[in-house]
Amino acid sequence: MSNSGNKIGLVLEGGAMRGMFSAGIIDVFIENDIKFDGVIGVSAGAVIGINLLSKQKGRALAFNLQFIRDKRYMSLSNLIKTGNMMDKDFAYYTVPVKYYPFDFETYRASGTPYYACVTNLETGEAEYFEVTDFDFGMEVLRASSSLPFVSTPVMLGGKPYLDGGVADSIPFEHMFELGYDRLVVVLTRDSDYRKSPMPELPVKLAYGRYPAFEHRLLDRHNEYNESVARLSELEKEGKVFIIRPPSPLGIRRTERDLEKIKDVYNRGTARGKELLDKMKEFMARD
Repeated sequence: MSNSGNKIGLVLEGGAMRGMFSAGIIDVFIENDIKFDGVIGVSAGAVIGINLLSKQKGRALAFNLQFIRDKRYMSLSNLIKTGNMMDKDFAYYTVPVKYYPFDFETYRASGTPYYACVTNLETGEAEYFEVTDFDFGMEVLRASSSLPFVSTPVMLGGKPYLDGGVADSIPFEHMFELGYDRLVVVLTRDSDYRKSPMPELPVKLAYGRYPAFEHRLLDRHNEYNESVARLSELEKEGKVFIIRPPSPLGIRRTERDLEKIKDVYNRGTARGKELLDKMKEFMARD
């Protein structure tokens, strides 16, 4: 955690399988015993980042390499049968309990608040849940990472939620609102990337019954690009430290090529090691 008395937070962008870049960075943090005063993740970032607090180096890479081609984990047949490309029971309960048990005791003992961002379909607004217990926490992580068009809404407290990245792709502003002074922000896009608008018809057909969510999806490119521009300003002001890939990762959101998955992970570890000392200086600064 910060040496200066300031609160330092970690923010993790999503991006489906681009999250393997973040997984590599997280493992560098674990190796070097890097601690933050609070962590927030969205979508894949939420699912992967939680391993930092449980100190389970290599876990995210291992279960993706083992199961990404397993139809029980993710498949078109799951989508046709259930409306979810990813099998929720297998991916969020069987794998983290039976195959790669999540160390919730170590996670809880860290004492570090961990938040996941979700999008409320009825309001179109981002909401932020702290993950404090396993069962509800898994549902929050599932909601945060449930991509539109290939996932059915996840019900939390009787309300429908999907991918947090729709309403807040990079939830740095929320961390400032919570009282964090400076942030380390892990992005999964290179600095030249700008999001393009989505075609309207599929959005209207899929989410016309949720007009606020529909509007958020159609305006997402503007909000994302504005967030990236704001982060660049904050980086110049010394309030954020950005870790991002130096070039496009070249991986599909639902990538199944194991070599590409390992390559993106390795690029994450390389980038994390390259920027580690500069990041430590940023975190220690008064």
